[in-house]
Amino acid sequence: MCGLVGIVGNAEVAADIYDALTMLQHRGQDAAGIMTFKDGKFLQRKGEGLVRDVFRTQHMSQLLGNFGIGHVRYPTQGSSGTALAQPFYVNSPYGIALAHNGNLTNANKLTAELFRSDLRHLNTDSDSEVLLNVFAHELQRLGKLVPEPEDIFSAVEAVHTRCEGGYAAVAMIADHGVVAFRDPNGIRPLVIGIRQGKHGGDEYMVASESVALDVLGFKLLGDVAPGEGVYINPNGELIRRQCAKEPRLMPCIFEHVYFARPDSMMDGISVYKTRMRQGERLARKILRERPDHDIDVVIPIPDTSRVAGQSLAHELGVKFREGFMKNRYIGRTFIMPGQDERRKSVRQKLNPVPLEFKDKTVLLVDDSIVRGTTCGQIIQMARDSGARKVYFASAAPPVRYPNVYGIDMPAASELIAHGREVQEICELIGADWMVYQDLEDLFECSREGNEGIDGFESSVFDGEYSAGTIDQAYLRSIEAARSEGSALRLAVAQDGGVVGLHNDN
Repeated sequence: MCGLVGIVGNAEVAADIYDALTMLQHRGQDAAGIMTFKDGKFLQRKGEGLVRDVFRTQHMSQLLGNFGIGHVRYPTQGSSGTALAQPFYVNSPYGIALAHNGNLTNANKLTAELFRSDLRHLNTDSDSEVLLNVFAHELQRLGKLVPEPEDIFSAVEAVHTRCEGGYAAVAMIADHGVVAFRDPNGIRPLVIGIRQGKHGGDEYMVASESVALDVLGFKLLGDVAPGEGVYINPNGELIRRQCAKEPRLMPCIFEHVYFARPDSMMDGISVYKTRMRQGERLARKILRERPDHDIDVVIPIPDTSRVAGQSLAHELGVKFREGFMKNRYIGRTFIMPGQDERRKSVRQKLNPVPLEFKDKTVLLVDDSIVRGTTCGQIIQMARDSGARKVYFASAAPPVRYPNVYGIDMPAASELIAHGREVQEICELIGADWMVYQDLEDLFECSREGNEGIDGFESSVFDGEYSAGTIDQAYLRSIEAARSEGSALRLAVAQDGGVVGLHNDN
């Protein structure tokens, strides 16, 4: 679940890309990278860690050029390590760099094709490198010394034909500007904005979320449509083209539940309003199931459940209180690699306010329950702080199935709701009572913001995969490759010997 940005301006863009990446930091904390283009050369800086840790003043001063792309990484497909930091680069044709958010579900098949038919070498196990090489091959196959917009869109169309899964990508072609595209189902998000440049003329930006546009003064033009290709040449001319035959808008609903910032607009839907409606719907369910509830106070688990918690408390007519203080210097535990790391970080991240718990019946609200690591510890913290009873509410339905489109939920065995009923889950996490959002209610919370939505990618809740050929054999293969303790996942991190395009000193 990575963050992307691409900018074509009429002045140096590296500082703007850096600022945009900081606004997208919540989407990935494993690695960060920026690549720009100036005087016939690609210039880059990338590495493991947060944006603020990867880039220093001396690095930024070297990233020259009026167009470039950036990436923050959250590892799903493939190993982790510096060599896996994006953007990736190939020198032929033209020189192309690419950053990617999502997963290709047919990456293994494409890898074989790239080697046997396209005669291309892949140096990592990242499906982002696969996507880059497919795009590069389709451009090379056209054999143009100077590609026209139609050639670029033809290559994007071929990518959509060959690649399956959920993906959004932003690419940079040497001398020719920035290209962005989104999978034909619109699973992964991508928006585009415009602003007036300091020296006149239009400047354009594509990003994973609209908040990245806001901070830099770009006006949101809208979303890159499912299957659409967007090309911005170095002169700041924007050209858009539909590159898929049967596109449909099926955005990932987990963006609305957890990943996106509440101040983002996605596919015409306000994430903030969606989460408000999630709380309202959940409150109505509680009133149906427990009309005589004894809840004294609603306490959110910061930060992603705060909006839903506020509207839930208002609908129930009970007090809303901040019962946990968050340490802002601890990252999002969900995207941390490894259960041990997540367990350790929960108590580092949250500290209870005992006065809000003592002798009270508390309803804790979270955006979702995935592995159960966090909520079990938080419930115990509430009891240790003196709570008389602890109830638990999830603004999302039970997460029962693996995600294959860019969220690190590869193994069904790691999901607390897989194969379990609600009462079993309640006992496992240590709650006195719990309630989940109904799936249809969750759909309505999002659909209310955009009636033109064709549907939602909701496979983690219902097991219905909207893109690619997803069968049990495939699910077993990704579980083996991506589950915790996998030898493949650890190999690069331990060795670090993968050859890549590396930073200058």
